[in-house]
Amino acid sequence: MNWPNTWIWLWLICGLITFAIRYSFIALEGHVRPPGWFVRWLPFVPIAALTALTAPELLLVSGKLDLGADNPRLWAGLIAIAVAARWRNTLLTIAGGFAAFWLLR
Repeated sequence: MNWPNTWIWLWLICGLITFAIRYSFIALEGHVRPPGWFVRWLPFVPIAALTALTAPELLLVSGKLDLGADNPRLWAGLIAIAVAARWRNTLLTIAGGFAAFWLLR
């Protein structure tokens, strides 16, 4: 078996696995009832995922924790959080965070 064929099979298998995982949620809708605690916690999934993606970018500089006043990413993130809390506008939050980061750099 040569390498190009190996990659094609690998892509096909990974694609099928991904499709099966995603389709399972659609196919099981209405047939399986998840536990109450699971349903109650579902609204927290997006904010947990967003926090997991953004927190390292705000808090780590060169792989080290930096909570000091000289960390522009941290301050820009805090300003973006304040803008989001005040105006609840996604575009304004992004613009405010980028503007703060640009000014602080």
